Amino acid sequence: MFLKSLSSFFIIVFSVILLITCRNEKKYAVEEKKPKIFSSGDPHSYSNPYKISVNHIDLNLEILWDAHILKGTATLNLDKKENADTLILDTRQLIISSVKNKEGMPLKFWLGNSDLIFGSPLTIILEKATDKVVVEYQTHPEAAALQWVTPTQTHDKKDDFLYSQSQAILARSWVPCQDAPAVKFTYTAKIKTKPGYLVLMSATNPQHIIESGIYTFEMEQPISSYLLALSSGKIEFKSLGKDCGIYAEPGMLEKAAWEFADMQKMIDEAGKLYGTYIWKRYDVLVLPPSFPFGGMENPRLTFATPTVITGDRSQVSLIAHELAHSWSGNLVTNAAWNDFWLNEGFTNYFEQRIMEQLYGKPYDEMRQVLAWNDLETTIADMKSEGLSADTKLKLDLKGRDPDDGLSDVAYDKGRFFLCHLEKSVGKKNWDEFLNKYFKAYAFSYNTTEGFLEYLNIQLLDKNPKWKKAANVQEWVYGEGLPKDAVKPVSTELNKVDAALINFFNGKLKPELFDTNGFTTHHWQYLIRQFGKKATLQQVENFDKIFKFSNRSNAEICCDWFTLSVKKGDTQNQLQIEKFLISVGRRKFLVPIYEALEKTPNGKIWAKKVFEKAKSGYHSVSSHSVEEILK
Repeated sequence: MFLKSLSSFFIIVFSVILLITCRNEKKYAVEEKKPKIFSSGDPHSYSNPYKISVNHIDLNLEILWDAHILKGTATLNLDKKENADTLILDTRQLIISSVKNKEGMPLKFWLGNSDLIFGSPLTIILEKATDKVVVEYQTHPEAAALQWVTPTQTHDKKDDFLYSQSQAILARSWVPCQDAPAVKFTYTAKIKTKPGYLVLMSATNPQHIIESGIYTFEMEQPISSYLLALSSGKIEFKSLGKDCGIYAEPGMLEKAAWEFADMQKMIDEAGKLYGTYIWKRYDVLVLPPSFPFGGMENPRLTFATPTVITGDRSQVSLIAHELAHSWSGNLVTNAAWNDFWLNEGFTNYFEQRIMEQLYGKPYDEMRQVLAWNDLETTIADMKSEGLSADTKLKLDLKGRDPDDGLSDVAYDKGRFFLCHLEKSVGKKNWDEFLNKYFKAYAFSYNTTEGFLEYLNIQLLDKNPKWKKAANVQEWVYGEGLPKDAVKPVSTELNKVDAALINFFNGKLKPELFDTNGFTTHHWQYLIRQFGKKATLQQVENFDKIFKFSNRSNAEICCDWFTLSVKKGDTQNQLQIEKFLISVGRRKFLVPIYEALEKTPNGKIWAKKVFEKAKSGYHSVSSHSVEEILK
């Protein structure tokens, strides 16, 4: 395993990891010196950017649809430190044909031993004058980052579709690169697809199909490898404002455009909070149902799940979240995946502020209560499974898949920590600090320790009361939630509680519940609170009255199906099976499969459903379900 052979390298030399290609835009220039950045190394990358860093990649690839591979070259521009003669890149299942310098002369290279999670190091011996290498390669048909979607698995059922998912360390399965978030680079690309198909990337994008099927791209702002993105298929575009628009399959385009009509308002409001949006455009591509996440914040082109197209605009917070990543994550990036909360905790907080601005505090308070309850459940589950260390904000994921850190802890403990800081110092002081922080670290990266040092110097050290109230040590390095954590309250959801109390006391029939004006959040809260006391008969009765099993809203369906399975209701198995086959979002799959796995009959049935469904899942989702059912 690579950690045994390279751990000494990372311990000794990664502490002096370079400040990689941090080209700030003029509007983000600051007079003061850029703050010190700490780094203890990246345990999830073989690469050696402390000696040689990649600052630009030029891709020339063809999409071979029948073979399910990408084939071509990646030309890497190098920034070499003195006397550096060995470049190490991350790869996973890549087939390397040759490595040459810019003059076309072969360079000596070899692939190291392969690890199931981390892939293989590609070691290249450089000549003294070598400042560019050309890697000729092709991907594996089962490359973890690439999802080849058949026509029957798309919305329109007519054409093939391809999309990538590079986060956290899957970029190495389709591009040889330094697959570490602290390494930032610009890129250009030439991509050939079948005629009549559109190609999109996390870069400048076309808005119309080019009949030749050959497209060129440029991303002149430095990004991390996990933000490399590619998609191709029968895709159309519709503008939603001066800076934004929607890409989708033709049959999904108008529904998506209606759902995300407030996107330009979100961009404008976000800019008022934490500085002008500087990534030129903000477009969204609605992907086929197999996409494993809610969204992916690829710069200039967010990838989004179709499960947020609910017809009532109740899930637009996903767009607010991915947009917020344009500041926290894309602009200021976690140095390594142990610091994942710096990406997601900040983004959840920023998302919350955008939603408050657009839809009012009462609306977002419902979302906060749901998130808090989920976080408490996650922490309790982790502790019962012996994973108490994973309830800290600062993680230790050495030797593990960084996806293990993708939990409510990073997202919502991180968010509520920032809410706590806002309350401790006052919103005005907090907003001034965040604006300064985003500018100071623009197009760079940070660690937890680097952020805390900056927080102390720029804010908390100025007022002893603030520093004491902040309780930073317990929030960041303590397990679970600190004693001073304050649970959010929602007057809207208090009404749901009152109705359920009357129901369980026999004073109110469910047919008489006042559900006028209920949003998705009301329904989710009702289902979750109802499920704590409900009997099987009550569950079956609620389904007849509210028809939860036949809803089109995936959030509601997920909560209801999970509850149904836990209570032993088998009357809606057909609906559950259809849901598990038609939806690939991991957030929805995992709780249902976990509930099914807890009984022998449920597990047997779940395995049969998974066999039917898994060909339509992305590898991220398939792996998660396999872990549950094995």
